[in-house]
Amino acid sequence: MNRTPRSLNRVLLGLGGLLLLAVGAGLVLLSVDPAAARWWQDTAPAVLSGGGRLLSGTAMPGLSQSWLWPALALAMIVLAVLLVLWIAAQGRGRADTLVAEYDDDGAAGRIAISGSVPEQALREALLKDPDVTSVGVSTWALQDGNGLRVRIVPRQGAAPHLVAADATSLVDALDAALGRRSTVLISIEAGRRYRLGREERVR
Repeated sequence: MNRTPRSLNRVLLGLGGLLLLAVGAGLVLLSVDPAAARWWQDTAPAVLSGGGRLLSGTAMPGLSQSWLWPALALAMIVLAVLLVLWIAAQGRGRADTLVAEYDDDGAAGRIAISGSVPEQALREALLKDPDVTSVGVSTWALQDGNGLRVRIVPRQGAAPHLVAADATSLVDALDAALGRRSTVLISIEAGRRYRLGREERVR
C-alpha cells in the first residue's frame, strides 16, 4: 500500500551488485592468476602516469591543482543529495485522515475522521481475541481515497482463516459505525517463534 519505488530500488540494487561482483571477481583474478597479475604490473605504471598527465593538463590557471578535484567534490555532494532523496522516497503513503468529505446540507463545513480513531478501535477489539498476540493498524493514502492496513500476529496453533474472519466482521462493524465503506488490507503474519502460511485479503 505504500509508495516505495520498488522498480527503481531493484534496478539500483542490481547495478550495485553487478559492480561489486565485477570488482570482487577482478581482485580474485589478480590474486590467483599469475598472468593477470603480470598484466596488472605492466599496465599499472602506464595508468598512473596517464592519470598524472591528465591532472597536469587540467590544472586551473595560476594554480597547480586540477579542476577535476573540485568537480569530483561537487559530484559527491550531488550524489549525497540524491541518496537523501532516495531514502526519503521509501515508505511514503502514510495518511493521518481516513475520511474527509464535504456535505452541503445548508451549512458550510467539512467532515473529517482522523485515522487514529479506527486504528485504536480495531486494535483494541482485535486484541480481545485470545488467538491474537499483537495487532498493528495504520492508515494509507490510496488513489481512490484513504484505507487501512491491519497486521495481525496470531498465537501458535491458531487458525489464520478464523482470525481473518473475525477481523473482517470487525471491519464491517466499523464501516457501519462510520457510515462509509473503506478499503482495508488484512494481513495475517507469522510470529517470531513459528511460521504460518501468510494470508492477505483486501476488502
